[in-house]
Amino acid sequence: MKRMYVYIITNRPNGALYIDVTNDLARRIYEHKHKLFKGFSQRYNLSKLVYYECYEDELTAIAREKALKHFKRDWKLKLINDFNADWNDLYDMVCK
Repeated sequence: MKRMYVYIITNRPNGALYIDVTNDLARRIYEHKHKLFKGFSQRYNLSKLVYYECYEDELTAIAREKALKHFKRDWKLKLINDFNADWNDLYDMVCK
């Protein structure tokens, strides 16, 4: 069984947010940091991992990603603040 991750990246505290799901968090954040794919995260320079959750089940992870995307921005900001109050980039801590 593979692990799945739901994550949020940003460009700065309280900046634009991007929520996605992946089975390889290190690879996916590396792709964001090096702007390997065109899209929202590249356009807004989103590469700072500020929040993540780990799941053992792909369907649960996808459902959680969809739920997070539907929550209001204030709720998402509180989620990040409760998890990572300083909005530190968690990439080096989690992905290396």
